[in-house]
Amino acid sequence: MQNKYQNTNVKELLQKAPIDININIKGWVRTKRSSKGGFSFIELNDGSNINNIQIIADKKLDNYQDEIEHLRAGCCISVQGLSVKSQGKNQNIEIHAHKIQILGTVQDDYPISKGRISLETLRTMPHLRPRTNTIGAVMRLRSHLSHAIHNFFNQRDFCYLNTPIITASDCEGAGEMFGVTTNDKNDFFKQPAQLTVSGQLEAEAFALSLGKVYTFGPTFRAENSHTSRHLSEFWMVEPEVAFNNIDDNMQLAEDFLKSIIKSALTHCQDDMNFFDMRIEKGIINKLENICQSDFIRLSYTDAIDILTKSNKKFEYPLNWGCDLKSEHERYLCEEYFNAPVILTNYPATIKPFYMYCNDDGKTVRGMDVLVPGIGEIIGGSERETRVDIITKRMEQSGIDLHAYQWYLDLRRHGSATHAGFGLGFERLVQFVSGMSNIRDVIPYPRTPGHL
Repeated sequence: MQNKYQNTNVKELLQKAPIDININIKGWVRTKRSSKGGFSFIELNDGSNINNIQIIADKKLDNYQDEIEHLRAGCCISVQGLSVKSQGKNQNIEIHAHKIQILGTVQDDYPISKGRISLETLRTMPHLRPRTNTIGAVMRLRSHLSHAIHNFFNQRDFCYLNTPIITASDCEGAGEMFGVTTNDKNDFFKQPAQLTVSGQLEAEAFALSLGKVYTFGPTFRAENSHTSRHLSEFWMVEPEVAFNNIDDNMQLAEDFLKSIIKSALTHCQDDMNFFDMRIEKGIINKLENICQSDFIRLSYTDAIDILTKSNKKFEYPLNWGCDLKSEHERYLCEEYFNAPVILTNYPATIKPFYMYCNDDGKTVRGMDVLVPGIGEIIGGSERETRVDIITKRMEQSGIDLHAYQWYLDLRRHGSATHAGFGLGFERLVQFVSGMSNIRDVIPYPRTPGHL
């Protein structure tokens, strides 16, 4: 016999608002209050939406006195009832319960029900923090942004590539890598192995065959940083495109960011409204303005000139050849231009060996995309294709040429202009949500001293 109660979720109920339909819904109690007339009003959430559905239970239910009256925040319940037009102002629909089954109770020491908890405290209980409105909204947004990224590249005929997590290549040349070992005399790979900091080098090999590829996977940095912008384990999005130059690369990055942001504004409206009210007031308007703005193209040299003439007191001193800090990047895009900025033509001495060297002998065709509130969110470049020049750059960086012969082969055999960039996915989630700490936009943050 077909169940007369339709299985549904909170999101669907609030969107469709069906009246006089028998509903079966399961979720977790957010709040419960009782009236003197023998009714209980239960706010139920199932994770599908930031909003709750109100359940009205009266004392005629068999288990009202024994169970329903003792429900607390966090309890898991199953509700069968009738959908009716709500008398309240906040939503169009509520459910009059015919039956409520208790699926899971909570103990007295359940911490989430004890008033407002700081995000810092919630990080000490990562297994429970997704039950809060804030983290739940962040994770739904994170999920949608992930889908939007894959859709963007799929619609443009990119090939999705899975590059190695265990590698012998140090893409950035900084040496801040986690080692992989079995800790015995006959170590597994018979050579030093590390967790990857980037899939770029491997992606270049496939771009010079398949044309347009991208990676989207976990990356790792053993950088002893405790800032609100750094993680030891994070996710990177890295497209690599044959026949693209630095100008093509900048345009791809701009189109990419705008497309992803627009998708979030369109499909995550409830969560975005929450971020706008509770996390960063005005963030929706800020993101809409970014989607409607042309990104500023600015050379590193011109940026230094603007910064030195600004008369603004920066914590870190400025000179041509220095690596710009977050305060410098944010001044450019937040105060001077009030728009996203793409910086180009950096000094070769502060950029990795693989960036194309300009004719001036001093700068390379690197690019960083700077956005308000974050600073750098994308870093990329046109790649060096001349084997003699990249060999010299690798030698200057102290890189073992023998270990990178395969990478030099890409320049020897059928080489072509190509370019790509890397987006730190967590910084994107931070930017779109307005969350101030990157540790709150990943399910289980990995940072120095915290595993």
